[in-house]
Amino acid sequence: MASSSKAISNSAHQQGQTCIAFSRDGKIAYTGGLEASVRIWHTDQGEDQEPEAAYEADEGITTIAAANDYWLSGGHDSQVRKYLPGKAQFEGFVAHVAGASIRSLAVDPSGKRVAVASDELSVKIIDLDEITNVTVLEGGHKKLIRKTTWHPSGSILTTSSSDGTIVAWNISDTEAKVENVIDGIIPAVADSESPEFMHDCSAVWHPSGQYFFAASRTHEIVTISRTTWIKTSSLSDPNTIGATTALAVSANGVYLASACNQEILVWSVQTKRVLWRHPGTPNAFTIQIAFSPTENLLAWTDTDGVLSRWRDAIPDSSPDPVRQTAASSAQGTTTKRKSTPPLWGEEADVDAEGGDPYGDDWIIDDLGNGMEDEPEGARAKRAGDGFVKEMVSITKAQPAFQPGSTPMENKKRYLAYNMVGVIEVTDQDTHHIVNVEFHDRSTRKGYHFTDHFKYDLGSLGERGALFACPPELDHPAQVIYKPYGTWSTQGEWTYALPKGHRVLGLAAGGERPMRSLRDPSSSGGDIQGQGNIVIATSSGDLTFLSGSGMERIVLGVEGEYVTMAAAEEYVLVVHRPGATTIDGSQSLVATLISFEDFQVLQEKPLPIPKGHTLRWIGTTDEGAPAIYDSAGYMHLMIHHRRPNRAAWARLMDTNALERKQGKDESYWPVGLSQDTLCSFPVRLPFRNQDPVDSPVEERIARERIYVNLARDALGDELTSPDIDKREIELDKQLIKLIQAACKTDKAPRVIELVKRLHFPNSITAASQLAGFYQAIKLWREQNATPAEEAREGRQGFSYEDAPLTRPKPFQNFNPPPKVDRPGLTRSAGIVEPTEFTASSAAIRASRTRAPQASTSRSTSPEGKRKRNDNDDDLVSNTRAVGEPDAVVPSPKPNNPFARKTGQEVKKNPFARKPELNKPIEKSESFFNKVEVAEKRPAAAKGKEKEKKELSRQSTLFAEKKEKQGSSKKKRTRQSPPADSEAMDVDSQAHPDPSDVQMDTQPLEDEEPIDWPDSPPAATVNDDD
Repeated sequence: MASSSKAISNSAHQQGQTCIAFSRDGKIAYTGGLEASVRIWHTDQGEDQEPEAAYEADEGITTIAAANDYWLSGGHDSQVRKYLPGKAQFEGFVAHVAGASIRSLAVDPSGKRVAVASDELSVKIIDLDEITNVTVLEGGHKKLIRKTTWHPSGSILTTSSSDGTIVAWNISDTEAKVENVIDGIIPAVADSESPEFMHDCSAVWHPSGQYFFAASRTHEIVTISRTTWIKTSSLSDPNTIGATTALAVSANGVYLASACNQEILVWSVQTKRVLWRHPGTPNAFTIQIAFSPTENLLAWTDTDGVLSRWRDAIPDSSPDPVRQTAASSAQGTTTKRKSTPPLWGEEADVDAEGGDPYGDDWIIDDLGNGMEDEPEGARAKRAGDGFVKEMVSITKAQPAFQPGSTPMENKKRYLAYNMVGVIEVTDQDTHHIVNVEFHDRSTRKGYHFTDHFKYDLGSLGERGALFACPPELDHPAQVIYKPYGTWSTQGEWTYALPKGHRVLGLAAGGERPMRSLRDPSSSGGDIQGQGNIVIATSSGDLTFLSGSGMERIVLGVEGEYVTMAAAEEYVLVVHRPGATTIDGSQSLVATLISFEDFQVLQEKPLPIPKGHTLRWIGTTDEGAPAIYDSAGYMHLMIHHRRPNRAAWARLMDTNALERKQGKDESYWPVGLSQDTLCSFPVRLPFRNQDPVDSPVEERIARERIYVNLARDALGDELTSPDIDKREIELDKQLIKLIQAACKTDKAPRVIELVKRLHFPNSITAASQLAGFYQAIKLWREQNATPAEEAREGRQGFSYEDAPLTRPKPFQNFNPPPKVDRPGLTRSAGIVEPTEFTASSAAIRASRTRAPQASTSRSTSPEGKRKRNDNDDDLVSNTRAVGEPDAVVPSPKPNNPFARKTGQEVKKNPFARKPELNKPIEKSESFFNKVEVAEKRPAAAKGKEKEKKELSRQSTLFAEKKEKQGSSKKKRTRQSPPADSEAMDVDSQAHPDPSDVQMDTQPLEDEEPIDWPDSPPAATVNDDD
């Protein structure tokens, strides 16, 4: 917020580089400029004072430093001059650097030494009591040194160079040495005449000495730890965009002042948030800023040569910037803990000499003022009003932004930057030049045009480019869409908003083109159309339009709009349904809305850590939503195509990148592919540090994420050749892990890995590995795992997701959906038609009954009994229930190739059809051949096989004749039922007894047929 007090300004120097420094007592402010003079200002006087000036310099003044007994100045004339304190009286020269400009002067805390930095690559430390005693620091930088600062202890000197490095010199010993080199924090500036060279790049030490502040090249203010020399935290404000040009810390370390974009900001060091703002000089930037060491005063100088003094910059209601407070002892300073108040309200007696037997430094205050008790007088005040007063800070809501856009800097900016291309804007004061370029120039052709509306929003889609301009005077806000592959003005259209409305965000989506869109066509692309357009307005709605400009629907936004991005099938909208929380959460929610029917596919809160904001949203090559936050986390929405099944998977932690260690880098994503983010390889933030298994596990988990995304996009299909190929590669990696686990005898781990295999062949390979390593128990468990379990995860994608929650009352009057519970169904017995079941009892009975035929069976003139059509069911039912010979079906598993009950028996197409009314006699296909074989003389000696077969047949029927005698000729065989003849025919065609199925059973009153007994030792060759 803005402070109530105002700064007073004085025109002190000519335009250009200026500098400022306070005296140690804070009563004098010294300023220098390019007119080669130093002016002395009294801080207790107003803007009408006439300052004293020192004109001994031959060229412009670039730096000033002050101590208790003197003040120093340096400039482009290569001289360092010494003056009496508070006066313009020249006392003498301190140093001379031949042919080089003096860039920085820094007096140590004791006031006895000064560090001089110039255009040379070395730094000189001069003893002011004996100026001939000089220590030279060399070898730390490769380019000229811009700034020097001292550690509060005076044992470390930090130097900042134009090569972008900060070097910490340890000068506590007699010989100075480099303690650490910090690279990648401050920007590298090669041109000493450029405006960026005048920016403050010094390391501003906190009074505690535990860390220092620096303005980073990513436009943040970072803190570097004294012990580790790495970045520990950063200060940034979403409403402040641009480079920080000056830094200063208050005397007690509670506040930090910075300058950015013609504005002065006062930060809280403890909360790292902006507390107050003050406007600077228009059209000028601040070069140097300083806190008074003894009073509540903030002063700065800028490129217009103006000195500004902001008295009472810190309001009286806030902690004083000079007096030591609890907050000034933060970050590791030693603190004495006060005695705990007694239970009954009276203070305990305190020892006169300190009262703490453990000393003053018995505890380290890691929480800032967390261990600090309330100050004196606060207890009485609290007791007087009867309640505790507490101050809370509300989290500032993140404003709306456009993904891939940048602010205007040096009259250039990006309206859009994504995986399709770039929209670049150049400000020409009266108009803009818009340049559209594409990464794949074989598909789309770049172009540029003159923009008189000064578009401030843009979106680059697969089918066209979208632009929006703000309202101005009587001109309303409007949106223009330029499809690809059309003539210059044929396909363009404009959509104007009502007066007073603004465009907050744009999104252009559509399917990827099937052919090149470089050549203009009258149809405007291919048959896939010109995409989909979504416009977010300040009236709290989302307007959906087609690629041809037809309005489709207007949806209301629940809460406050933040940003959005479009894909082929949907648009991802990020909004804030309510308010932010006091603990730093932005409370953002992402919603996926379908372009087809505007259904809400997913609605998930964003996993942004507290105290951080959303930096980028977009989609991957597979069409999955992705987000990136200021904490450095990249998240991907998995299962986004399955309603109510999505989740945010953390793909990457940029803070763990090797190149970022010891550097201050922030990343600006423009797109996410399967394995790459901003040219960095994507790595899941797994914490397992095993050098062998950890990389393989991470690769498997990451690949599984993208395989699931590809499978979700298949629709009704369960797999594809590409997915099978990727799953085979996954199985190869898993088998490597299984082999390593078998070597170390980790049976539980192997079983878990086997369950993640996808193919039966992979399970077989894992079983072989287990057998090779003699893991008998493991080998059995792997073999016991059915191969179908490897792909059981593929089932269930074809059914529609059931509702996850109960319908709300008084809103759904339909009957409840049917719930399928297979476990509660009635059990049903299954009769297996095997040889030992009741349906086959007739076969067993016919083999044991006497070979006497009853005359009652031959009721028909032809000698064959006729039966009704429903006899089969009657007899089979009788046998299944009341037949004593019926047995329980075998518990053995069914033969998957056997015929099931009720199926039609497939007969041999080449078998002869039986004659139903033919009297019983020898079969032409069997008995005739046997008689011929009995009468045929012995064959040739070479046919040994045929001899054996004929001898078997002769022996078989010879034995029958001996047993039966002459009764065989007198007896006439009765014909079996027609189904039995069919069975005989099938038996000849299919000799397998498991395939024989009996359809009927003989009646109880029928006499059995007298069939001859088979010899016990006789065998028949399979070839017959």
